[in-house]
Amino acid sequence: MSMESLGLAPSTLVFVVLGLTLAAFVWGRFRYDLVALAALLGSVMLGLVPADDAFMGFGHPAVITVAAVLVLSRGFERSGVVDVIAHQVLKVGERLMLQLLVLVGTVVLLSGVMNNVGALALLLPVAMRLAREHDTSPSLLLMPLAFGSLLGGLTTLIGTPPNIIISAYRGNITGENFGMFSFTPVGAAVALVGLAFIVLVGWRFTPKRNAQSAGDDMFDTANYLVELKVSEASKANGLTLQQLRDELEETIPVLAVVRDDDRRAGYRFHGVLREGDILLLEAGPDELRLLEDKVGLSVIAEPDDAEENESDEQAAKERQPVDTEGLQLIEAVVRNDSMMVNRSVRQLRLHHQFGLHLVAVARDGARLKQRLRDIRFQTGDVLLLQGSENEIADSLATLGCLPLANRELNLGQPRKLLLSIGIFVLAIIAMLLDLLPAAVAMSTAALVSLLIGVLPLREGYQAIDGPVIVLLAAMLPVGEALETSGGAAIIANALLTFGLEWPVIVSLAGLFLLSMLLSNVVNNAAAALLMAPIAASLANGFDVSLDPFLMVVAVSASCAFLTPIGHQSNTLVLGPGGYRFGDYWKLGLPLSLVVMCVAIPMILWVWPL
Repeated sequence: MSMESLGLAPSTLVFVVLGLTLAAFVWGRFRYDLVALAALLGSVMLGLVPADDAFMGFGHPAVITVAAVLVLSRGFERSGVVDVIAHQVLKVGERLMLQLLVLVGTVVLLSGVMNNVGALALLLPVAMRLAREHDTSPSLLLMPLAFGSLLGGLTTLIGTPPNIIISAYRGNITGENFGMFSFTPVGAAVALVGLAFIVLVGWRFTPKRNAQSAGDDMFDTANYLVELKVSEASKANGLTLQQLRDELEETIPVLAVVRDDDRRAGYRFHGVLREGDILLLEAGPDELRLLEDKVGLSVIAEPDDAEENESDEQAAKERQPVDTEGLQLIEAVVRNDSMMVNRSVRQLRLHHQFGLHLVAVARDGARLKQRLRDIRFQTGDVLLLQGSENEIADSLATLGCLPLANRELNLGQPRKLLLSIGIFVLAIIAMLLDLLPAAVAMSTAALVSLLIGVLPLREGYQAIDGPVIVLLAAMLPVGEALETSGGAAIIANALLTFGLEWPVIVSLAGLFLLSMLLSNVVNNAAAALLMAPIAASLANGFDVSLDPFLMVVAVSASCAFLTPIGHQSNTLVLGPGGYRFGDYWKLGLPLSLVVMCVAIPMILWVWPL
């Protein structure tokens, strides 16, 4: 199929492809990497991207740099660099503003030298512990922490993918990329003002969720724990726990088996059930009926006569709570790069493969009531799990989940800690002295980290966020098609028509707003890829320097403060903070305006027209 056969101009076809792509991004039915790949292949079939160049993006320096930075970030986590910092953060006092200053300030600094999602993921458990130890609502800490990770990413080349993309784009146009610290004057000023705003004023705009929505009582576990007794006539008599699950065709987790006053955790019980055994499990009314009907297990303490007319759910809630001591329950949040996303318990084989029992799932601050086997996990879901104390940390790391409670800080090995820092510093020096380009320097640092054992090879591959890499590699040729087809020039000319009677700064503000709004509905890397050619055409139309326009795109593409879907950091705190979709703009909108008011004057001062 060719453009001529369709009778449409290349620019029109590009707009059609991009329109459908943006609609699919917003719809969210398909993951963004699949949408980007479909956009790339569609562009090839329409003749917008040469077939021989379709997959050149996978070798693009920007993509390689992002992958290497992800590996180095995981190396920092493994070596204990961040845990040393987190250990100090936990010493902060009870004053909320001081907690915010230390937490958000720390994540701003870390996000400048490592992937900002990784920095947030490392400090999220610290924030949860801080909130619980000082009886602070997690919702007051987590959204500022997420926004701080975005602000910190602005400060260096490797802090966030949009900076890497904009640097590479400038290299294609002028032959010279932005350097490691080219973003620092503007980024640092924006980050400092943003930090001050959040700590002094902004936190007041974040919702204060009560314990039912966030914190230890999100699941209210004890109220749902029940004891069921195995009778002589029960079909469960003589079955193992696995046979019991197979019979039920359900993933109801047995937390413990009590026999002769000896209680053993469910994951350690491998024998057969006998008459008189008591099963301690977590179940709602539907599951209780299933247990009664299919295997003949009945609740030990039935409701009083006065309660018989109440609903099953209300009766279940009012049963006496059962002691949960020693059951090794832990909360964890599903990361954006987790293998659990869009998969169910059965598909993951949580018990067989990872030794974990799923007890409950909370989403958007509320516990899900549907059957556990029917739940398909989403990014930001908070899970209540049970597992072996010695193995649960490794299982969560493999699954891509972040523990929110009972996380012991591991200070790492001092030798590897120093090696990790040393390797990173040498890579930065090589970039500053123009000895090596960013992609080569970062890749070399990542390789050396793997060779000397700072990070195991398996974890190195796991650290590379496949969906983000595919998104970047697929959208790079599509972004170039926007430019080569003349589509970028058309948009720029439309902006020029409105902006000719106004100072250039007004057009810069319009470009900032357009890019910022786009980044709140699509991935920030995709926003930067699409807006870079428009910014270049706009600069060319005004016949002014390219740099301030590219810097506007770099900053605004990382200002996804309005929605939970705009950036992975925002999504990661959605569940643990108990937030709702409409909560983000309350702090995000004033913060976005503050960032714009600081960024544009700073850009024009550092990068004059």
